[in-house]
Amino acid sequence: MRGAVIYVHGKGGSAGEADHFAPLFPDSDVIGFDYRSEAPWEARAEFAPWFEEQRACYGSVRLIANSIGAYFAMVALSARQVTDAHFISPIVDMETLIRDMMRGAGVSEEDLRRQGEIPTAFGETLSWAYLNDVRAHPLRWEVPTRILYGERDQLTSPRTIAAFADRIGAPLTVMPGGEHWFHTPEQMAFLDGWIREASAAPGARHFRK
Repeated sequence: MRGAVIYVHGKGGSAGEADHFAPLFPDSDVIGFDYRSEAPWEARAEFAPWFEEQRACYGSVRLIANSIGAYFAMVALSARQVTDAHFISPIVDMETLIRDMMRGAGVSEEDLRRQGEIPTAFGETLSWAYLNDVRAHPLRWEVPTRILYGERDQLTSPRTIAAFADRIGAPLTVMPGGEHWFHTPEQMAFLDGWIREASAAPGARHFRK
């Protein structure tokens, strides 16, 4: 049975970005997931049923997920819906990211609890409900996975991504000088090479620690 490669975009992206990956997987159907979720509880309601439909139609479902799309996938999916995964600049410690944004905006936890939501000058709206959901649902990801990370990623520290990769047993590739958003010709060439190398290798190693 033919396999599927499903692409989950990051914030500000689109399902159409999946077209970039189609030449890299000539033996699979490459599909962009046009999701609408903006919060983890929405992702849990939206992702699982859609991926289960795809899993029922294909012999295997490989996930390629970018940034917050990878975070939403991890809070919503499991090995029941996904065969293996490639993560590009995944958000793996959302609580730390939110707390960093709170510090940058001069917002205390008490301020956020009292007001519920607080818009920031840098375009993000801080949410008490979001923070509490993140705390209530720590990541437990058990799908064989490979991770690509840019050395200059401003959202996730090298120590954080390395610790996460070690915890789930995921091979971690770091692009020297790479950014969170892989978009320049050089970065996209590196990403494509990483995909080709991973696809040619045996299945992603995965060890529970």
